[in-house]
Amino acid sequence: MSVARSLLLFAVAAVAEIGGAWLVWQGVREHRGALFAGLGVLALGAYGFVATFQPDPNFGRVLAAYGGVFVAGSLGWGIVFDGFRPDRWDIIGAAICLLGVFVIMYVPRH
Repeated sequence: MSVARSLLLFAVAAVAEIGGAWLVWQGVREHRGALFAGLGVLALGAYGFVATFQPDPNFGRVLAAYGGVFVAGSLGWGIVFDGFRPDRWDIIGAAICLLGVFVIMYVPRH
């Protein structure tokens, strides 16, 4: 599996997990109702399946690397859907996390 496909899977996983959590947040915290929360639960479940398609057989490695994608993706989601304005430290932190994704997943291990 190519690095590009792996990165695409991480992106799809991020949309499912972050979007699902956002829908639950909207349903419960913002009082938008059970439909939002229910759709969020379904999206969170979909996230669990997407991660299984990563080529690395090690659950811990895949989820650890995904953590970096989640950090950066969460900031991006906030920008697009909530008007969040990250400061330079948010950006630096997200960049460090994304560097960690590449080290964990894509550095040759031979």
